[in-house]
Amino acid sequence: MRSHLLNGLTAEHYRRSVTEGVERVAAKLATTDRPFSGVTVDALSPRIDAIDLDRPLGDTASVLDELEDVYLRDAVYFHHPRYLAHLNCPVVIPAVLGEAVLSAVNSSLDTWDQSAGGTLIERKLIDWTARRIGLGPAADGVFTSGGTQSNLQALLLAREEAKPGTAGWDEGAPLAKLRIFASEVSHFSVKKSAKLLGLGPDAVVVIPVDHDKRMQTVALAHELERCRSEDLVPMAVVATAGTTDFGSIDPLPEIAELCAQYGVWMHVDAAYGCGLLASLKHRDRIDGIERADSVTVDYHKSFFQPVSSSAVLVRDAATLRHATYHAEYLNPRRMVQERIPNQVDKSLQTTRRFDALKLWLTLRTMGADGIGQLFDEVCDLARQGWELLAADPRYDVVVRPTLSTLVFRYIPAAVTDPAEIDRANLHARKALFASGDAVVAGTKVGGRHYLKFTLLNPETSAADIAAVLDLIAGHAEQYLGESLDRAS
Repeated sequence: MRSHLLNGLTAEHYRRSVTEGVERVAAKLATTDRPFSGVTVDALSPRIDAIDLDRPLGDTASVLDELEDVYLRDAVYFHHPRYLAHLNCPVVIPAVLGEAVLSAVNSSLDTWDQSAGGTLIERKLIDWTARRIGLGPAADGVFTSGGTQSNLQALLLAREEAKPGTAGWDEGAPLAKLRIFASEVSHFSVKKSAKLLGLGPDAVVVIPVDHDKRMQTVALAHELERCRSEDLVPMAVVATAGTTDFGSIDPLPEIAELCAQYGVWMHVDAAYGCGLLASLKHRDRIDGIERADSVTVDYHKSFFQPVSSSAVLVRDAATLRHATYHAEYLNPRRMVQERIPNQVDKSLQTTRRFDALKLWLTLRTMGADGIGQLFDEVCDLARQGWELLAADPRYDVVVRPTLSTLVFRYIPAAVTDPAEIDRANLHARKALFASGDAVVAGTKVGGRHYLKFTLLNPETSAADIAAVLDLIAGHAEQYLGESLDRAS
């Protein structure tokens, strides 16, 4: 069994095995003609259930043959131009190379003596991102598993910063006095974080949005004033730079002014919109982000990186102390005096992958402009998609895109019952997924069912969008025709 351990003696075995796996995946990518096979849970489950994990196959070729049957054949392929569903991007080759390297070396980024240069590479990328945001010379941050963890850590820091020396707060005061302000279309992780942080059930104050799905700053100002008058403690305002459903960007400069006026921590959830940091054309859409106290970025959304690759950044490095704990077996306090850089001092995680390497190889190969160009392409594609939808009488489109998301609804001319239209849109999405011809997402707007394109593939064309719209209409019309037959 030692022949399977990766070391100097098994280097050739490693080379052959990885090469064989890469060749299988490359062949699959080259021949995939649909984003999904259409396999159902009931069809796939028995194949996986039948595998006896206590009876190994023994050789890589047999294992890859089996993997083809239980995974590769039926995977959802984000690289296909008609995958238009969630915030999943195709990945750039330098990042995939980084994934292979970091997995084989298996550095852990918690302490210097487990990573050495990996620590310095991650810190360099944090500094690079902070400069792109404009957070200032005292900024810092750390890589995380994703936007949910980044938001959690940012709000943890905000909670700790809100407690001492804040008007309306004393050490005996309950956490229930703390309030977080976020728009009605902000990410669910804001409410989840509030619960994990021990805040009360009313901790998150939901602020309404305008027609473009942006936080209404007049309503925010009203709620901040109400909070002050009721002797509550405003802990944080979460502004979103790229909402999940609409790609909308909250008015960051106006929110920053209110946060300064009321002395509130400003967090910007830019998990989606962080691609604008590298944009050659649309960077001004996130002006004001430089005034944030903390920022979430998801490189695995709009920097075309493999999952996971995310970070939380802060204006003031000193605030990261709220996540710092020392253990004699890991990062004893003496290491701080010895100037030994341990990333675990900043992180909620302990053992942590060297995910920063993927972004490092991407920047060193393509440069930031290369990433920005790809993101600009999908933003421009969304504009073309909006024009198609706005001109198509079969569809109602919700808002003009700010980033690369389109939310729309099939509206049949002969049907007036909103519930029946809901059912037609739901059926169309499910039927499309079952066919495997395309994958689209769904959401609700005003209590009604809508469909959603999240465009993150520069290889997707306006012709692909038009073709998928025809497929959706065909499935919806078929459902409505069958429904009419059933009724008669």
